[in-house]
Amino acid sequence: MQTAIETEPSDRGVLSSWTTRRWLRTGVATTLAVLAVLGSLGGWAMWRTSQITSELVDRRSPALIEAMRVEQALVNQETGIRGYGLSGRSDFLQPYARGVTDEKTALSLLRPLVKDERAAAADLAEVERLAGTWQRRIARPISGAPADEAVRLATERAAEGKSDFDALRRAMARQQDHLQSERATATRTLRRAETLRNWMFAVIAVVIILVAVLIFEGLRRGVTGPLTRLGSAAREVAQGRFDRSLAGTGPADLRQLAFDVEAMRQRLVEELEFSEQARRLVDEQAEDLKRSNTELEQFAYVASHDLQEPLRKVSSFTQLLQRRYGGQLDAKADQYIAFAVDGANRMQTLINDLLAFSRVGRVHNDHQTVDLESVMSKVLDDLSVTIEETGAEITHDPLPTVVGDTTQLGMLWQNLLSNAVKFRGPDRPPRVQVQAVCDAGEWKFSVTDNGIGIAPEFHEKVFVLFQRLHTKDAYPGTGIGLAMCKKVVEFHGGTIGIDAEHTQGARVVFTLPATGPSSAAPQRGAQQ
Repeated sequence: MQTAIETEPSDRGVLSSWTTRRWLRTGVATTLAVLAVLGSLGGWAMWRTSQITSELVDRRSPALIEAMRVEQALVNQETGIRGYGLSGRSDFLQPYARGVTDEKTALSLLRPLVKDERAAAADLAEVERLAGTWQRRIARPISGAPADEAVRLATERAAEGKSDFDALRRAMARQQDHLQSERATATRTLRRAETLRNWMFAVIAVVIILVAVLIFEGLRRGVTGPLTRLGSAAREVAQGRFDRSLAGTGPADLRQLAFDVEAMRQRLVEELEFSEQARRLVDEQAEDLKRSNTELEQFAYVASHDLQEPLRKVSSFTQLLQRRYGGQLDAKADQYIAFAVDGANRMQTLINDLLAFSRVGRVHNDHQTVDLESVMSKVLDDLSVTIEETGAEITHDPLPTVVGDTTQLGMLWQNLLSNAVKFRGPDRPPRVQVQAVCDAGEWKFSVTDNGIGIAPEFHEKVFVLFQRLHTKDAYPGTGIGLAMCKKVVEFHGGTIGIDAEHTQGARVVFTLPATGPSSAAPQRGAQQ
């Protein structure tokens, strides 16, 4: 089979054999790997920034602050000692005592902050050494001496005290400069880390947007685009453009799907071509059958019509022969003449019935609004002699108005009622009931009698032309009546059959289309 989708050439590479699932798996795995790397870099940047911030906040800045507090405590001590040494007043020792306490507190906080930094630890050790020297040589002796002695010691050691404290000041200044420099360095490092972190997150955001765009574009080109084109082509085929070929693009499974749909389209085209050929053949056969049926109906009409004159002549002369020579010949001759008259009469009845059957749907085809009540009254008038002779009782519901041919519907009711009366039981008078019910847009009629009934195996057979269930001596007739009823009902768009559930006699059920709400019967109980 020639297809619109060819096998993929080998020079397209390995990627041409990838399916949608494989593309998605690869894309998801790549995306997750990229996001994992970017996440790791972002996490490292956050950790680095947090670490530098913690060092600056928890160590560098507190160390500088505590160094300044140490300096402030020592300055307070020097101020108190100098005032006490000059005036001898003990109230000047209060700043000194407070300074000693503040120094101890500040040093206890400063030592852990600088123990891991060699330069800062050396600076602190130098400050503590010089402070210890000044306190041992100047502060403690003066603060512990009485006022007069304190003044004398202060005067004697003024130059030494100034020299020692100036050296202490220089050491504390160097310490604070070093701590300030380290804090500034940490601040610059923090700013660089924050800048790196911000750029890192900006890059991550750009990469995520880029990955999202690539995923969307990849899905559009590799999945939604081919599916949209394939769906559009399939809809065109569904709308009748069976010459529209289906080309496959995208991953291997989507191309295979397009290949399968294209194969299905070509199969449908072949089936449609075959169906079209079969339809044309059926149309030709139906036309031939219609022409043949028309010819057969015409033949039946012509044959039954043309046989009327010679049969009428045979019947007339046999009846004349019976009247003129009846009783003048022997008994055999009279019997033969009687046979001839009876056969001619039955032949004439058969031909008349056949002529009426051939006219159904061909001669009588005048559809109009028909009042079945009027039709029923006329039929009952025509059957009045038979009804009176048999003592039949015929009741019927109020009958509706339908659309059809008056003559044919009259033939329908006459055959059904005459059959119900004719096939009566030998020990009881006929009782016939006609019912009419409107259901689902159609009228359902039933003709129920209390006669001999119809065996279930003959429920279909009784509607066949010339089909008789009894001999002509038991029940006269030609076997055309119910066949004519079937033809009339079907010509009017209904159905007819025998009710298999009714066993006390026979019940013939048939339907006719309803003309509308106005066709509903008003009341029940009309009776003949």
